[in-house]
Amino acid sequence: MKNSIGNNMQVTLFGESHGPFTGCVMDGLAPGLKIDRDFINHQLKLRRPSGKISTSRVEEDDFQIVSGEFNGFTTGTPLCILIPNKVQQSKDYSKTKDLARPGHADFTAECKYHGFQDYRGGGHFSGRITASLVAAGAVAIKALSGKGIKIATHIKSCGGIEDSDFSSELNTLNSQIDMLNELEFAVINFEAGQKMKDKIQQVAADKDSTGGILETAVTGFSCGVGEPWFDSLESVLSHALFSIPAVKGVQFGDAFEKVNGNGSEYNDSFKMENNKIVTLTNNNAGINGGISNGMPVIFSCAVKPTPSIYKEQQTVDFKNLKDEKLIIEGRHDPAIIHRARVVVDSVAALVLYDVLCGRFGTDWFME
Repeated sequence: MKNSIGNNMQVTLFGESHGPFTGCVMDGLAPGLKIDRDFINHQLKLRRPSGKISTSRVEEDDFQIVSGEFNGFTTGTPLCILIPNKVQQSKDYSKTKDLARPGHADFTAECKYHGFQDYRGGGHFSGRITASLVAAGAVAIKALSGKGIKIATHIKSCGGIEDSDFSSELNTLNSQIDMLNELEFAVINFEAGQKMKDKIQQVAADKDSTGGILETAVTGFSCGVGEPWFDSLESVLSHALFSIPAVKGVQFGDAFEKVNGNGSEYNDSFKMENNKIVTLTNNNAGINGGISNGMPVIFSCAVKPTPSIYKEQQTVDFKNLKDEKLIIEGRHDPAIIHRARVVVDSVAALVLYDVLCGRFGTDWFME
């Protein structure tokens, strides 16, 4: 099982949903980065369940940094973050440990790990592991912000309800990013957000779940970053984003909506603005030839409905090879999209930190 990603700065995840800890190791961080514990707590709070639209399992996420920090700054050696699990209810999973829960990794984990996997709460496949990604991402986000790079994600759609679009005007877009990063339910249009919350409660009452689309914007990112072909900026971002549980699709810009149009409409023409080269439009999402062009990097992630639902479902007993009916018990989210968006920010930040180190060197972040 490989659990690491990154070239210049590598992140390794460990732990299980119902184990004593989940955590991560960040190897290759620049020395001298300030560790902002309040900001890490803020980011973890954005991922934490909240109210009727989330699971009732609420962990404190009282994280510990056990190496790689001294006097409030990174040392340059591996930074290890531990997050304890305190409110597990493992008995909820003992009855169904041999059943393949639809939409989950139970059957594929059985095929790969031959029954030795921890089945409780999804084990290492659980969304609980993303808490470590958020803690690690907070370190990267702070480092990026020191270079004028901003990242934010909004719920573009949920249950068929659409949010407003990101602004095409840079100053307004940066203001939207600042606003979104303070919100637990991150939408641009608050009225649309309330309708989304109502929809989530509606499907929860029907013992079901829903999903949607998250859209992310990155501003202030340098031009000339990324490699042609196999390590294009789109490639490395997509590789990491698809590692987030429930992400089933990634697009850059409005690719799927606009590719059936004409090249004259899709091409981003260039112009000079304040002695700087920019594009009139941003259909290519700030990337040409796998390399950033200095415009905002815009991408979207399709987040599937939470697979744990309380309706009866058809399944199999993979130990005894027979058909079964399944009604899932336990504590589950009717939607995870509002909690997943800070995970997307975090994963994007880790990737962008890594590729910038490849372009400018690790010590660039110390300047």
